[in-house]
Amino acid sequence: MIWRLGALLVAALVAMPLLGIASSLFTWQGDLWKHLAATQLSDIIGNTIVLLLGVGVGTVAIGTGTAWLVTMCRFPGSAVLQWALLLPLVLPTYIIGYAYADLLAFAGPVQTALRQATGWARADYWFPDLGSASGVAFLFTLVLYPYVYLAARTAFLAQSPSLLEASRILGHGPWRTFLRIGLPLARPAVAAGAALALLEALADFGTVQYYGVHTFTTAIYRTWYGMGNREGAAQISLALIAIAAFLILLERRSRGRARFSIASNLRHHAEPAVLPTGAGVLALFACALPILLGFILPTLHLANLALASGVTVTDARFIGDAINSFLLATLAAVIVVGLALFLSYAGRLVRRRMLNRTIEFASLGYAIPGAVIAVGVLLPLAAADHGIDRLARNLFGLPVGLLLSGTAFALLTAYTVRFLAVGLANVAPGLAAIDPAMDASARVLGARPREVLRFIHMPMLRGPLLTAAIVVFVEVLKELPATLLIRPFNFDTLAVGVFRFASDERLAQAAVGSILIVTVSLVPVILLSRAVAASRSPARPVTSSLRDP
Repeated sequence: MIWRLGALLVAALVAMPLLGIASSLFTWQGDLWKHLAATQLSDIIGNTIVLLLGVGVGTVAIGTGTAWLVTMCRFPGSAVLQWALLLPLVLPTYIIGYAYADLLAFAGPVQTALRQATGWARADYWFPDLGSASGVAFLFTLVLYPYVYLAARTAFLAQSPSLLEASRILGHGPWRTFLRIGLPLARPAVAAGAALALLEALADFGTVQYYGVHTFTTAIYRTWYGMGNREGAAQISLALIAIAAFLILLERRSRGRARFSIASNLRHHAEPAVLPTGAGVLALFACALPILLGFILPTLHLANLALASGVTVTDARFIGDAINSFLLATLAAVIVVGLALFLSYAGRLVRRRMLNRTIEFASLGYAIPGAVIAVGVLLPLAAADHGIDRLARNLFGLPVGLLLSGTAFALLTAYTVRFLAVGLANVAPGLAAIDPAMDASARVLGARPREVLRFIHMPMLRGPLLTAAIVVFVEVLKELPATLLIRPFNFDTLAVGVFRFASDERLAQAAVGSILIVTVSLVPVILLSRAVAASRSPARPVTSSLRDP
């Protein structure tokens, strides 16, 4: 009973932001919507459409194409590119936006070198401007394509080389084999990766705010802080939730009832095709270009700015932000992994459809943008704070202030709602792989459920638990919209500090915090690349001792 009630309680916690946002429908905001319709609503809708189309097409093209090349072909550098193609994932969208803003500015190194080499003046040449929805979509594509690459590469590794060889025997060339066999089989994985990329683009705030591109996230922020209208911001959030739900539904409908399976007798290890010299050089260029534009160039430029600024990570301005970031990320990782383990084990113990649906509902937070979660978390917490304050004044004659919404509790709540799905995605499959017979044997010997979890499951789940903790840690370290909206007064993190420096056009100082975030974020990328490249092998048996009940 305690496991079922606990799972329902966690689901209620995750539902709180949505309920808080839905409550805004009872507040009249007609004047706000009239103002938006007269000023920027058309720009918001148009920019959102351009962002989604640009990121969708770009990430699918780059992620799927490069995944096919490094998985099914061999050419110079292909072994290194298999993991290097994931490197842009460590760059948050707002950091690459700041880097390219300075790199491609009129006084930046690229245009300065161009004028020095050609002798041109400002009016003698045309240079692309990233300060538009299409330019921002290009930047998003550079750092979000690894979502599609990772999913597509995993799908391609699972495909039988025998099917591809049969296609070639029947007269299909490599390009036609990819279009007719490889891509259709990988379509569900590609669609899932593209949906994640689109949700990340939809949730971005730092980049679109910096480039002056009006989107729903910027409208939420301006309505909240510029107008002081939380209910209005919540109503705008509902529109953003509707778009996110539409993307998730579209991804699931695109799969339909299609199922792809491969007979076990067709699974064998075949050598990838070795490309001729000319084709190998083209493949190397096609795979190296996204890494160059999405990671190497912006990272080198940020490092150069950080060194030129004379500011180090030991500067007093960064020590406080770094401590806040690490504390929040550590606490959030512990909370999320603990709740993910609790929910997964509850689903294993209580095999009820309602409980399984509850756990699935608890994982929907990742599909909700951080700005929306911030609005949803603060509305009920602020109402609770006001109620507690009134009660304390009536009973004791003392004000208690903001105990929930004005402290780090609100931030940790938002992080838990946002990233619980990340913990479940790592812990639940690992727990499902443990033979239920081990549970039954332990229960026969008199062990209680919590003892089975502690002495049998947790030792066997060290890998998934550690992976989930590291990924959540880095996601919290990079998170900006929710942190920016609901952080306590005079409480900044590395992400907020980078945003504030960049907003003040102090990119050199922003580069120091950016490099620190990127450096720490390299750890999960290495783990992900090793996990994808690892061959599938049965898990080694783990021995655990049970204490006497």
